[in-house]
Amino acid sequence: MSVEIAPEIQSEGELSSPRPPHRFTRRSFLALAATSLGGLALYSGEIARHKLTVEEYTVHLPRLPEVFRGMRIAQISDIHYLEWTESSFLRHVVDQVNALNPDLVVLTGDFVTYGPVRWPSEDAHKRYALRHLPECVSILTGIRCPLRYATLGNHDMMVGGRYVYGDLVSQGLPILRNSAVPLERNGQRLWLVGLGSACARDVDPDRAFPDSAVRDKEAMIVLAHEPDILPEIAKYGPGLMLAGHTHGGQVCIPLLPPAFLPAYGEHYPQGWFRCGPTQLYVNRGIGTIGVPLRLNCPPEITLLTLA
Repeated sequence: MSVEIAPEIQSEGELSSPRPPHRFTRRSFLALAATSLGGLALYSGEIARHKLTVEEYTVHLPRLPEVFRGMRIAQISDIHYLEWTESSFLRHVVDQVNALNPDLVVLTGDFVTYGPVRWPSEDAHKRYALRHLPECVSILTGIRCPLRYATLGNHDMMVGGRYVYGDLVSQGLPILRNSAVPLERNGQRLWLVGLGSACARDVDPDRAFPDSAVRDKEAMIVLAHEPDILPEIAKYGPGLMLAGHTHGGQVCIPLLPPAFLPAYGEHYPQGWFRCGPTQLYVNRGIGTIGVPLRLNCPPEITLLTLA
């Protein structure tokens, strides 16, 4: 009687054919690369771009009167409203600033910008920015700290510095443009010096700083948009300079230089630096320009405590 062997049972001594190995083809590589890049772009554009951080530091300021020790200063910069920075995100920033309950809020420029698309003319770019400027200013008036000062950035000047200046000042956000103001407590002073935009050739430290007799005796903090003017400003002896402009490079890939560094922002991209007597802190900003991406470079609020 013959017996049939089931197809899945092999007779003794018969070897099975191994399954052919999966080949990693050029097409497979390109598909994997495209998927990875797509995921990275999604993360950089929708998650990392909104992952707001608060960077807290204690700053030792020469000649600081005792009455100002412990003063807390919040800095925000480079909003670039509605290029990619949504109104909801700016409101979130304002809420976070209010939650910190600082004694002073400083805003170091670039409130508005040309917009997320390339319009057919420069005038169209300016109209876009100025049309949305009141919305930006209205949200910023939600900052509850009564002591607040701002400087203008290069994008503010590009779209119309006098309009940005006028809207901010009219809504209770004073602008220091090559000028200084003394902050007073119990008869003691701390000077706040604001400069114009270096990119717009609007920096005039001789006009901005108090005279040399004051500079030699009293503490000074400088607000500037572009950080690369540090060596020139250090000649006037301020203990601290706060700047923005660079966005920290926006996209920072390990072992590579930052992807986006503008003119007057190439030497001091983010964080702490020193030149002579002057400490510099460069804020990474809130918004982005060019592309709505941030990588290893989150938006920030800086909170400084004077000591």
